Amino acid sequence: MFSKACEYAIKATLYVAEFSEEEKKIGLKEIAKATDSPEAYTAKILQQLTKNKILESTKGPHGGFFLDEKKLEKIKLLDIVKAVDGDEIYNGCGLGLSKCNAKKPCPVHHQFVAVRDQLKSMLSSTDLRKLTENLKAGEVYLKR
Repeated sequence: MFSKACEYAIKATLYVAEFSEEEKKIGLKEIAKATDSPEAYTAKILQQLTKNKILESTKGPHGGFFLDEKKLEKIKLLDIVKAVDGDEIYNGCGLGLSKCNAKKPCPVHHQFVAVRDQLKSMLSSTDLRKLTENLKAGEVYLKR
């Protein structure tokens, strides 16, 4: 459902968010390794996330990527998806048809609209704070 870049972005953001309370900065290599993503690809994704003000970064020997702990409730999964994949997932046709709409629906239009609306609702109501709490509690995992 999401692009590979978006999957990596979500995992990378959650990984960085885990360290936000400690105000720890995480380097590119560590993020790439922790999320099983190629380093060069991860660099581009992290750049997008920084440009869209989801992550912050500093350069230098003590630099890295970080998240302001106060932003954990404000940043929703929807923000990450939009930063990387845009909002086409909420507007596009389930079969990729360019002229699909309610008046001229594709065969899966009505079912896809329902799923798409549920997905948008879930993404817009899920914040990083809750997800990082679940990670720290060992209830969910980023890596198997």
